[in-house]
Amino acid sequence: MAITRRFTLTAIMAAATLMGPLASTAHASAAQLAADGRRALDKLYATEPKSRLFADNAKAVLVFPTIIKGGLVFGAQTGNGVLFVHGRPTRFYNVSAASWGLQIGGQSFSSAMFFMNARALRYLHKSGGFAIGSAPNVVVVDHGAAVSASTTTLTQDVYVFTFAQKGLMAGIDIHGSKITPINPK
Repeated sequence: MAITRRFTLTAIMAAATLMGPLASTAHASAAQLAADGRRALDKLYATEPKSRLFADNAKAVLVFPTIIKGGLVFGAQTGNGVLFVHGRPTRFYNVSAASWGLQIGGQSFSSAMFFMNARALRYLHKSGGFAIGSAPNVVVVDHGAAVSASTTTLTQDVYVFTFAQKGLMAGIDIHGSKITPINPK
């Protein structure tokens, strides 16, 4: 009984801790999301210079400046982002996921998705968003892959960089991220 209470109290405290940042990102204006997206991209380019190669060859870049993730067996993540086409903010999206498994902790991070061809970008627009792993080929880029990238090796539909991680999330989970359009004020 004491263990159940402790577990419940810990889960409530974790949820309350995560709700503050989530509430502030949920109400960001379009102008604020675009500014945050530009700052996030600048940070990515500074910390991973090879990411500029992806940007230079991409049709569009979808940037999520802050994604909040937390879990204690069951977890969730969410964040709002902006789609830049030729450097201009054109549309806004939310990424969300639920997960379960051996996991505990909380973290925030940024993500940039480089849409390399018109087909992948059309799919994002026409489908009203998509679930990662369901349509265009999505490749998560690690440092080693970024270093060896060249214009002849960029053959996939979408490349994803995650960066600016803060916090600690430990464990294994099973999840899928869903990206859906939003209309910030």
